[in-house]
Amino acid sequence: MPYLKIQTNREIAEDAKREILKKASVLVSKNLGKPEKYVMVRIDPTQPMIFAGRDAPCAYLELKSIGLPESITESLSKILCQLMLDELKIPSERVYIEFADAKDSMWGWDSGTF
Repeated sequence: MPYLKIQTNREIAEDAKREILKKASVLVSKNLGKPEKYVMVRIDPTQPMIFAGRDAPCAYLELKSIGLPESITESLSKILCQLMLDELKIPSERVYIEFADAKDSMWGWDSGTF
């Protein structure tokens, strides 16, 4: 159910992408309390991006999940920003994160919905 999409203007080596995907999957699973078998993480190819008038490294993340409580978005923001800093050296003030709570009937899987 949880889906994390990472977009950045930072070049990322293929082996580093795999490590980031694995780490992000574990973080999302753990912090949302959802089984990792349902977590999907994607890193888009490098995108031309500008933030605050500069093309310095930046990132835009989208985290969607069924039952994503607003009460944990601040802690998730800290965790995901730390991931961007640790793995891509992108400071938190150069990261935007969009959180979305999806209805179970609007999330398809395995030929049905949740």
